Amino acid sequence: MEALKILEKQSNLDWEYDAEADVLYISVGEPRNAEGMDIGEGIIARVEPQTMEVVGLTIIGLRQRMLNALEK
Repeated sequence: MEALKILEKQSNLDWEYDAEADVLYISVGEPRNAEGMDIGEGIIARVEPQTMEVVGLTIIGLRQRMLNALEK
């Protein structure tokens, strides 16, 4: 499925972590304008509206999630 190409191995992944907001931004290639689609549990899929291709992910609360998982 073309829209889910983000799941294939990508050599051009770009990411940025905002420590103050505890948010991880992941983009395929250079970040670009896209619409956010809440897919649950603090994860936003960034979707290119014309093609409906997922071009990035935003993960909210990543640090806290990792700390919680390590405590288990």
